Amino acid sequence: MAHALAAEARKSRLKGDTELIDVFASPMTTSPAQPRRAILITGAASGIGAATARRFIKEGWQVAINCIDLSQREAASAIASSASAAGQQSIVLEGDVTRDADCQSLVERTVTAFGRLDALVNAAGISKMVPQADLHGLSAEDFQRIYAVNTIGPFQMIRAAAPHLKASGSGAVVNITSRAGITGGGSSIAYAASKGAANTLTLSLARVLAPEIRVNAVCPALVEHGFVERLAPASFAERKARQIAMSPLQRIGKPDEVAETIHWLISSASMMTGALVELDFGIHLNAT
Repeated sequence: MAHALAAEARKSRLKGDTELIDVFASPMTTSPAQPRRAILITGAASGIGAATARRFIKEGWQVAINCIDLSQREAASAIASSASAAGQQSIVLEGDVTRDADCQSLVERTVTAFGRLDALVNAAGISKMVPQADLHGLSAEDFQRIYAVNTIGPFQMIRAAAPHLKASGSGAVVNITSRAGITGGGSSIAYAASKGAANTLTLSLARVLAPEIRVNAVCPALVEHGFVERLAPASFAERKARQIAMSPLQRIGKPDEVAETIHWLISSASMMTGALVELDFGIHLNAT
């Protein structure tokens, strides 16, 4: 299969049920005795998801890079092209995690391309910037839309991926939630509630999927180049200064740093499941 993919030059486009797949193949082949591990990352066109894709590409994993639609395909394809240039194989998959059929399709097409699925990272997420005191600033539709992506999406992805993760022998899932899901703060009440629910989802699934699959979450505080900076650029500097002042380490995070923790949880933290890893530069110490 690797030879066939390589013969397709660098890029072929295959028509799936609901979206296109970009396949980026390297001319290198993999020994059948040492198959490369495979990971599927949702929301991987930007931010922490993109940083995570680059981190696993660096380690030689086969990486499925999910983006929601054509508006994100160029960014996702750039990550995949870098994998091809480094001699790795990756694919770009369009799909909406709020649709269960898309979740199943993302998993099945990953397994079809790579022959296996060893890990899943749920990085897709959305918010709406609304001051928490503004109780009329959020509608029921806002809550439903945010929950659909941030909470229901990860559940549907894990449910679809579970049989393949079990078959891998060392399956692992990391949900990207937020410090807001622990403290109730963040960009809006709907966002905080959805991430709190995602934390609970992590605990529940860690119990029922053990021992075959480990399920953990990372809960970052404010990071550079994230959705807060994109959605509220005018107030980002103030938010950044406030977090630095609160943090014993006097800084905020970068997507690459969160990705490093995700990589560790999947590749090395074999004793950990059901962990909610706070990446807050020690802000939680202020509560003691």
